[in-house]
Amino acid sequence: MTGPGADARRRAVVVQHDEAVGLGNFEPVLREHGYEISVVSARAPGFAAALDAASDADLLVVLGSTSGVYEADRHEFIAPEIAHLRVRLAAERPALGVCFGAQIIAAALGEEVRPGDTVDVGYREVQPTIEGHDSAVRHIVGVPVAEWHGDTFDLPTGVTLLASSEAYRNEAYGIGDWLLAVQFHPELTDEMHEEWVQGDAAYLARHDIDADGLRAQRARYGGPMQLASARMLGEYLSRLP
Repeated sequence: MTGPGADARRRAVVVQHDEAVGLGNFEPVLREHGYEISVVSARAPGFAAALDAASDADLLVVLGSTSGVYEADRHEFIAPEIAHLRVRLAAERPALGVCFGAQIIAAALGEEVRPGDTVDVGYREVQPTIEGHDSAVRHIVGVPVAEWHGDTFDLPTGVTLLASSEAYRNEAYGIGDWLLAVQFHPELTDEMHEEWVQGDAAYLARHDIDADGLRAQRARYGGPMQLASARMLGEYLSRLP
């Protein structure tokens, strides 16, 4: 059974690591498909207990973060999040990871997350693989998507590579219809993008990334990406068991 209303009374738990990195344009799509949304803050006290309480969620959405998965010694939320994901993934329960979310899912599947060779910030074309063309990722074909990361990982055993870019091979991967993880930021709205540009000013300057150039890219590609994003998420939700 698919389509809005078919998923009525389902519950999506969203792991949010930073205030500025929210659901964005994913939220209306989830609600259109009948999901009740609960947000769990990774930096709030009692995070591990809150995750345990959410173990029966129909869908777990793991958002991005300014932190690195390899910084467990600096951030208390990383270890319990990986532990929770290991249990959920072993049970093949639906999960969707975005950027840091894709990276920490890879860690839960046994891979090491590490700094990549380059920082990739801006709108880029991501090319689906043959398998990606048969997945929800097919909706980004020819549509530049927002990148905002510099970390990478090897592809976990047992997953399917769904998309790659010139800068990073593992842009999207999945398992069956229940797991989808992407390195890019399809959830990014115009308002979020501007907040990131301003909030990450020092980061952008350190890597010689022009803020006004990013704004120009957003003005050109932001709208089409959000449409493709809604279609991608909608198809993913409709395919869930």
